[in-house]
Amino acid sequence: MANHRIGRINEEIQRELSARIRTVKDPRVQGLVSVTAVEATPDLRYAKVYVSILEREHAPEVMKGLKSAAGYLRRELGAALSLRYTPELVFVQDDSIDKGAHILSLLENLDR
Repeated sequence: MANHRIGRINEEIQRELSARIRTVKDPRVQGLVSVTAVEATPDLRYAKVYVSILEREHAPEVMKGLKSAAGYLRRELGAALSLRYTPELVFVQDDSIDKGAHILSLLENLDR
């Protein structure tokens, strides 16, 4: 039962953060940044936010910008969701899209 609740909260956090990242005024947060997944701890104190960045050359700067904007995003998240605790956000770069594209290219080369 608790896992289902955490899953729903993860989805809500992901949806809200996807919308709120666009409002960050930090110039380092540029380009297409998408939230691919969120993993909140069972006590909702921390949430690991996986982000995918389209422009790979700007990725380190975007991650620094997101880390500095974490307080703003947490405050906005707390206003949007009615939770007892608003989790502290920890941003992690997600490379799963790149890995998937690499595996797809390997599979296409096998067919030849």
